[in-house]
Amino acid sequence: MLDIKMIRLNEDEVKTRLATRNIKPEIIDELLEQDKVRRELVVKTESLKQKRNEVSQAIAQAKRNKEDAAAAIAEMKEVGNEIKQLDGQLNIVNDKVLDMAARLPNLPNPTIPVGPDEAANVEIKVVGTPREFDFKPRAHWDIGEKLGILDFERGAKVSGSRFLYYKGWGAKLERAIYNFMLDEHAKEGYTEVLPPYMVNGASMFGTGQFPKFKEDVFQIEGQDLTLIPTAEVPLTNYYRDEVIPDEDLPVYFTALSPSFRSEAGSAGRDTRGLIRLHQFNKVEMVKYCKQEDSYDELEKMTLNAGNILDKLRLPYHIITLSTGDMGFSAAMTHDVEVWMPTQHVYREISSCSNCEDFQARRAHIQYRDEEGKLKFVHTLNGSGLAVGRTVAAIIENCQNEDGTITVPEVLRPYLNGLEVIK
Repeated sequence: MLDIKMIRLNEDEVKTRLATRNIKPEIIDELLEQDKVRRELVVKTESLKQKRNEVSQAIAQAKRNKEDAAAAIAEMKEVGNEIKQLDGQLNIVNDKVLDMAARLPNLPNPTIPVGPDEAANVEIKVVGTPREFDFKPRAHWDIGEKLGILDFERGAKVSGSRFLYYKGWGAKLERAIYNFMLDEHAKEGYTEVLPPYMVNGASMFGTGQFPKFKEDVFQIEGQDLTLIPTAEVPLTNYYRDEVIPDEDLPVYFTALSPSFRSEAGSAGRDTRGLIRLHQFNKVEMVKYCKQEDSYDELEKMTLNAGNILDKLRLPYHIITLSTGDMGFSAAMTHDVEVWMPTQHVYREISSCSNCEDFQARRAHIQYRDEEGKLKFVHTLNGSGLAVGRTVAAIIENCQNEDGTITVPEVLRPYLNGLEVIK
């Protein structure tokens, strides 16, 4: 969440930067108008409460002097009723200001590309060369179904579209991939966590999914519980409403978890295969750090994601997202995209974001600087990687003409030395 005081003091700059994220200036005008009303109500109520205290003291003095205090008592009752009425108005305005502020995205870092959508994204690094096949490569779903390691038909029968079964070596390959990822991240200093897979509304608010994106998740009817859309939510909320000791920073967490997403608005997109599912596994990386360190930590996190693809020997590139393509909570995002031969495009497999103090302000996560002053931490998150998409990339990039899949060398120890999936 953005600091309302900061918005008030930098109105023009905020309008300009948020305009690159499709936020109209009128929305900021309305927010500041409601904030002005709120502050005026606070002044009125505080003034009346001071007056009530003075009248109460006068009544007490009159009673001690055995004087008639009826007029003062009547005045205090009138003041009390007015305070009650103003407090009711203040609660309504406070809720309105909070709701409006909570729906504003983070301010984009001034250095990122400005544009309305993904067309404005900027490529910053290319790693590896796409393989040249001497046969026509097949899509991962065709190979997986023929080998009997992916079963989309029965997944749809049991659960619906965008669900599947991994079977046999398919299930083992998925398990090998996420164990490999967790081991690699542990080498980089991440603490492995097994988090809850359901979280409360305060946690979803803390990371920015609520209130604006409720349609994108699965909620438990009649309970304050939501299936996590990513382990970012429970990992980032680990320190919610806490002050992290300065000496503990930075904190690195990694976790494997299922991710549950409704994929609202994605009708007709990636209807086949492992790219866009309602349930998928993902290894997540989350960092808490001091404000001055967060952009260095973003570069390190992006390298951590790329390291997985380096060792799998899969070609990829890294892009910086434009203001119009970036996620709600992010100030800067680097996407790692892996090459998919049958689509002849790079597809997102990791999104590494610096949220600066946006999430920490919502979740109230702080630390004390060297002078003992409380500050909001900066939070970062990134996929390390999306496991299903990694499976898809391995199947397509490592396929053989006879329909088999050559297992990347780094995964073979996790698969009892298996070299080829037949």
